[in-house]
Amino acid sequence: MERATFGGGCFWCVEAALEALDGVESVTSGYAGGHTENPTYEEVCSGRTGHAEVVQVEYDPADIAYEDLLEVFFTIHDPTTKDREGPDVGSQYRSAIYAHDDEQLETAEAFAAELENEGLYEGIVTEIEPLETFYEAEEYHQNYFEKNPNDAYCSMHAAPKVETVREKFGPDATAEH
Repeated sequence: MERATFGGGCFWCVEAALEALDGVESVTSGYAGGHTENPTYEEVCSGRTGHAEVVQVEYDPADIAYEDLLEVFFTIHDPTTKDREGPDVGSQYRSAIYAHDDEQLETAEAFAAELENEGLYEGIVTEIEPLETFYEAEEYHQNYFEKNPNDAYCSMHAAPKVETVREKFGPDATAEH
């Protein structure tokens, strides 16, 4: 198994979307990229810890490549809005890729550059840097969408992302990826 860590707005939405992928064993919501040790959700929401809401993905590279995870990540959020995703505003909602090794770092940087070169996005602001520390979020945030499918936020924001992943990247998807 390998791990990848992404921040693309509210971790509930990113977690739910990535869990829908074949080859993904688990997705854990948490915090990364800041300066406060063992931050709480409330502290991260204050914007004073420097952390982003992120998910850590455990995946089988024999079933899904890191590049495939990057493709899904860039599909399910807007990497051109600084410190914002949908209705969520603040540095804790920034677009970020926290690489677990030099290979992931180089792959993510090249992937983002290629998206810009192809004209798919203009002005990608995604922070791409080495992962220093990942802090697991409180238990009530784990598998939030699965536990709360009728939550209004989940219905409006997470559900469409999950549907996009299933349509574009699921086993019955017709598009090549």
